[in-house]
Amino acid sequence: MSKKIFRSIMAVTLIVFVAVFITAIGFLYNYFVKLQVSRLKDELTIVSASVNDEGVKYFDKFNSSVFRLTLISSDGNVMYDSQADPESMGNHLDREEVSEALAHGRGSSDRYSSTLTERTFYEAQKLDNGEVLRISVDQASVGGLLIGMSPAIISIIVIAIILAILLSHRMSKNIVKPLIAIDLDNPEQNDTYEELTPILSRLSKQHKQITDQIHELKRKSDEFKQITDSMNEGLIILDKNGTVLSINNAAKNLFATDDSVIGRDFLIVDRSQEMNEAVSKALNGGGHSEFRKGIGGNEYQFMVNCTESEGETIGVVILCFDITEIVFAERNRQEFTANVSHELKTPLQSIIGSAELLENDLVKPGDTKKFIGNIKREVTRLVTLINDIIELSKLDENSEIHKEPVDIYDVADEVVDVLSQSAQKKNVDLILNGEHCVIDGVRRYIYEIIYNLCDNAVRYNKDGGSVTININKDITKNGENVVLSVSDKGIGIPVEHQGRIFERFYRADKSHSRETGGTGLGLSIVKHAVAYHNGTIKLESKPGKGTTITVKFKKSFESKLRTIKLVKQGQKKL
Repeated sequence: MSKKIFRSIMAVTLIVFVAVFITAIGFLYNYFVKLQVSRLKDELTIVSASVNDEGVKYFDKFNSSVFRLTLISSDGNVMYDSQADPESMGNHLDREEVSEALAHGRGSSDRYSSTLTERTFYEAQKLDNGEVLRISVDQASVGGLLIGMSPAIISIIVIAIILAILLSHRMSKNIVKPLIAIDLDNPEQNDTYEELTPILSRLSKQHKQITDQIHELKRKSDEFKQITDSMNEGLIILDKNGTVLSINNAAKNLFATDDSVIGRDFLIVDRSQEMNEAVSKALNGGGHSEFRKGIGGNEYQFMVNCTESEGETIGVVILCFDITEIVFAERNRQEFTANVSHELKTPLQSIIGSAELLENDLVKPGDTKKFIGNIKREVTRLVTLINDIIELSKLDENSEIHKEPVDIYDVADEVVDVLSQSAQKKNVDLILNGEHCVIDGVRRYIYEIIYNLCDNAVRYNKDGGSVTININKDITKNGENVVLSVSDKGIGIPVEHQGRIFERFYRADKSHSRETGGTGLGLSIVKHAVAYHNGTIKLESKPGKGTTITVKFKKSFESKLRTIKLVKQGQKKL
């Protein structure tokens, strides 16, 4: 801005200087002309007086390089000329200054020669004897005058330009300085040029409007960010060029990125073919796209939609849903349905087969009892399976059941009594250790947890093995917990099966499971029942050496401390 002002001031200064210079030269020229004419008249008066007194003798001593002296007779003939031959000169009676002097005693004129670029001034006076004495002088042209004055003119021009530059620079700074010092945050509070008051007033109003709009946009932006960042679903917004405008925390975590991708192409976030095709389709006005994609072991549902304004695509919105649990649940339902069908079909086929043989009298009289026993065993298995399915269904519903203080040791003691007969048949010792610990829970579910853990430990044990149940407190900085552990000396679980042992109908050793009569739902019931009580479960197993399953509950009630009479040095053994 200061440069523009400087150039403007400089231009105006130079224009004014040139105009003043030309005007001054004109005035000087006129002044010099008047001065020269005045000198010419004075010189004529002196010379005329001398000629009247001395006559033509005066011409002998007249010597001047400036003035030209001419004597003309009353009939116009040149009698004397100081710079030319009189005989070569024509009659001067028609000369303006001569005719005027003859008529009035005094005459003057000036004539300009374009060829010589000179102007000549003439003054004539009538002498006492009737003759006319004329004096003349050549006036130099304007160009000649300027040439004569050139040193002074050049000096003036140089000084003027230097002064113009200095003054223009200073003036431009002085003009701009108040403008630079204007406080744009508070325009009306500036002490500056009065002419700027209306503009500053408008700036103040616009500044307030813009500030309010910025605050409102920031507030809405913060609200939008808070909302999107609190979403469990991933959200990415792109502009019409595929550039990332916004990405929430869920999407950042999903694609392992951060805010640095904002303002950059979406390709740096995800280069997969499915995503790029969906985004390209949306940018080209193709509308909605939907697909599933696995990332980091989880399953995600992606929905890609274009956003439009006045019929024109202005961006793309990408939504990411974690459907891992849904997919897992769908798969589990499918597997559960298939497994239930299989598990129900097998005993039913056995029952139907035995019944048909009995119905058609194809069974020997001595084998009838055996077939009836098979039917009873398979029916019992069906009832157990159905009961387990019903129990799992109740746990899946996660319906709120009234909780009460439950003594885990008492429940374990009851389970030991129930399983004592089956343990004796397997030649397995049941050992209960620990203390009475009370938690806030559902007694029936706690019973299912301990029963299924102990039942599995007995079923998959070795002849002469043992099952040990430990119930103790675990005090940590986060509070007091109750720890239930069931350990056996059985066959153990192979490593490759340990991650799936709590799945429904999953059996590490299917042939052995059939022999033991298990339904494949016991550990799944345990898992759900523990989760219902917000507990944790841990599995440790070594093939051929045994298995330990540890369940940890948060303690809600004070334990009932009492002395426990145990068999064999503080142990209850069956």
